[in-house]
Amino acid sequence: MKSNNIKKFYRFKKYKKINLKKIIIKIKKKFKIRLTGIEGEQIGITTLKNSIIKSYKLGLDLIKISSNSVPPVYRIINYSKFIYQKNKLLKIQRRKRKVMQTKEIKFRPNTDKGDYIIKLRNLTRFLKKGSKTKISLIFKGREITHKQIGVNMLNNIKNDLKHISNLEFFSTKIEGRQMVMMLSPKK
Repeated sequence: MKSNNIKKFYRFKKYKKINLKKIIIKIKKKFKIRLTGIEGEQIGITTLKNSIIKSYKLGLDLIKISSNSVPPVYRIINYSKFIYQKNKLLKIQRRKRKVMQTKEIKFRPNTDKGDYIIKLRNLTRFLKKGSKTKISLIFKGREITHKQIGVNMLNNIKNDLKHISNLEFFSTKIEGRQMVMMLSPKK
């Protein structure tokens, strides 16, 4: 049993060497390339055949970096380690990316002073965290006839928050049964 496993192992090694020889034989003409090493140092201009042999002896991979330049640039690196580090950098960049959220707070034209202050406090908290805020003023029943009360309330909110926000959108028209104002945080 053990001897069969050993034979399989040696067959695999021989097979790997044969494949490399086939690859080298396929490259008939002396194709010149610029080769860089593991640390990024310049090895120089060599043939592709020699660079494949060099990378195989080091037990590393030969990767084409730039095919547009003359001669093309190849690099000897550990490819799996290179991919791992690249993916790690992408994850870090995704974590650092800031996602802009839109928070909405609804007011009514007859909102009392205490409720107004609490909703204003929530608006300031959202703006300080960096979220855009949508202020909806909703009319119910006959309140829709007093459009000016709604416009005054939105103007008061805008004036109370002008030190921490920029006005992005303010519509004095009633859309359906509501008026909308958008604020974004100051940078």
